[in-house]
Amino acid sequence: MANNMILERLEGVKARFVEVGELLTKPDILSDMERYVKLNKEYKDLQPIIESYEKYKLTLSNITSTKELLGKEKDEEMREMAKIELEELNSRIPGMEEEIKMLLIPVDPEDDKNAVMEIRAGTGGDEASIFAGDLFRMYTKFFEQKGWKAEINRFSEGTAGGYKEVVMIVSGEGVYGIMKYESGVHRVQRVPQTETQGRIHTSAASVVVLPEADEFDVVIKSEDIRKDTYCSSGPGGQSVNTTYSAIRLTHVPTGIVVTCQDEKSQIKNYDKALVELRTRLYNLEYQKYLDEVSRKRKTMVSTGDRSAKIRTYNYPQGRMTDHRINYTVYNLPSILDGNIQEVIDKLQMAENTERLKESNI
Repeated sequence: MANNMILERLEGVKARFVEVGELLTKPDILSDMERYVKLNKEYKDLQPIIESYEKYKLTLSNITSTKELLGKEKDEEMREMAKIELEELNSRIPGMEEEIKMLLIPVDPEDDKNAVMEIRAGTGGDEASIFAGDLFRMYTKFFEQKGWKAEINRFSEGTAGGYKEVVMIVSGEGVYGIMKYESGVHRVQRVPQTETQGRIHTSAASVVVLPEADEFDVVIKSEDIRKDTYCSSGPGGQSVNTTYSAIRLTHVPTGIVVTCQDEKSQIKNYDKALVELRTRLYNLEYQKYLDEVSRKRKTMVSTGDRSAKIRTYNYPQGRMTDHRINYTVYNLPSILDGNIQEVIDKLQMAENTERLKESNI
């Protein structure tokens, strides 16, 4: 990329950075919490670009001054030192430009959000529920590694183990931006525990990851919500089946229904159910964006088309294959133990490459 093209883009970013900084001090912005939060996030997001811009501009300035020195200096020893310095400065430029290119790629504004995550058993009967349980274990171990918090909203256990369905809210730094790559159909190939002939079966479970909507994203009118209470079922001690702590919320205009029975407190269940309802309403609009993105990027087919088969876990071969980027590893036990960061890194790298092509930087 030509230096002047990079500088032109960076100068525009610097102007916006200065503008946002000034806006954050204005009384009308400070009194408008929604706008203040958005501007403050934009300011923080621009900071790494500005830091890289200053380093890049300084390096270009040093190159110019070193060239001028070479044009005037007569002392051979000084000229030799200047040549070495010029070579070293020039060698930094390509790496700095690549870093700036990646920073200038427009980010998904949802990436910093928490996520609502759903794991649901698909085809394969009991074996599918067992596999959904394996995925739940894999993800919870990954969350522990990241220092994230996962709160279960509701679950339905399988008759032979595992889960027919698990819905949870995952909180932490940049959760959605990392976990969005997990949306789609996960397929397992193995000999089920109930199989007496030793035949390999194929089962599936679906994973849906949604960016958690906050109160600024969606405003829900109280008259649009029908609230029902009922007795919780499953583990939970004496309060189970005796107190009406479980909550069912129905959004009348859309027909969306969410439930939560994980907490013993009806108020806590209501709050968690409301978060999920708000998120599902927000994602009706967000899905339009994902559909558009999925037409451009193969790595995002997972979120653009949540029915797409994205990954296969083959037990006999100890293999995991991600079909979006044709990436295969033969360390399945480690993957199922929550070590999926490397896979996500590969997906992020592939997506960034595609986004770079889109941006024409």
